[in-house]
Amino acid sequence: GLILPNGDINWNCPCLGGMASGPCGEQFKSAFSCFHYSTEEIKGSDLHECMQKYPDLYPQEDENEEKEKSNKDLEATPMEASAAKEEKGSS
Repeated sequence: GLILPNGDINWNCPCLGGMASGPCGEQFKSAFSCFHYSTEEIKGSDLHECMQKYPDLYPQEDENEEKEKSNKDLEATPMEASAAKEEKGSS
């Protein structure tokens, strides 16, 4: 399994699909270890909160762009649904 009886991560687990041994293996191990050993109730939230304190080192642009895109998609959806209803009503 992924977690050994002593609580350590089994980096040889086939469930990782080679992520731990690929070209980005060390970065993956570091990030996954941080998440696995996190003591926060929402795993990894401590890392996320820490990164938010240093926006110059860890820009959050991608996350914000995704949220904005999501919001635009949600705003467009009701309009499209309403337009579809109008089309049906006018037939």
